[in-house]
Amino acid sequence: METILLEKKDGIAWVTLNRPEAMNAFNYDMIRELGETIEQIRIDPEVRVVVLTGSGERALSVGADLKERKTLADVDVKRNLNKIGEVFTMIDQLPQPTIAMINGFAFGGGMELALACDFRFAAMSAVMGLTETGLAIIPGAGGTQRLPRLVGEAKALELILTAQRMSASDAALCGLVTRTVEDAVLQEETQAFADKILANGPIGVQQAKFAIKQGMKADLATGLTIERKAYEITIPTEDRIEALNAFAEKRKPEFKGR
Repeated sequence: METILLEKKDGIAWVTLNRPEAMNAFNYDMIRELGETIEQIRIDPEVRVVVLTGSGERALSVGADLKERKTLADVDVKRNLNKIGEVFTMIDQLPQPTIAMINGFAFGGGMELALACDFRFAAMSAVMGLTETGLAIIPGAGGTQRLPRLVGEAKALELILTAQRMSASDAALCGLVTRTVEDAVLQEETQAFADKILANGPIGVQQAKFAIKQGMKADLATGLTIERKAYEITIPTEDRIEALNAFAEKRKPEFKGR
């Protein structure tokens, strides 16, 4: 991999977009390599939390590589569009919790990458937005669908139709980001949040995520059925018994993901 860096440490997969000279803009190679990386993570039992960020200090990603885009035929633009949408859906559907660590600009596809994650931690200096209408196009990697589900229809219309760039603090006010932190402690705070997830049973965490995300797509009765089925998966696990034993013995449980 040249455009994607992957480091796995203590249950966390740190995925870094690695085109700092282009502010981590998405060209086709990076989209393809990101997809290969996510597929590898999806089936890795040692990965319990995924953090996605950008190389350097300037950007998570400024979206599509417009220099490449200018050279592409229409059919190749469609290829890129289909591929990036597919990859972001893969991220959205990962069984592990995902955190976008927004360390600078996050425009267009960069913002859509963050929207595909479960949580968004942003440096105070970060600036973000779905700015595609300013280029006479629209968000095409999930932005028109994930943003209104997160901040509401009216706010999503405002942000997309005006191509507004938002500060991290403004993004937090409308619920677009989970938390804003000082630039110097962004990674530290992201790590601390991930550690809170890692302290819990990995099967329970994954099943809770599944129940919430799938239940939100259904009516309440169906959602309750999804929840019950997800709970039932946790019953025969070694981790559930370990949690009960640890409680009785007044110690911290040691979960194995089994």
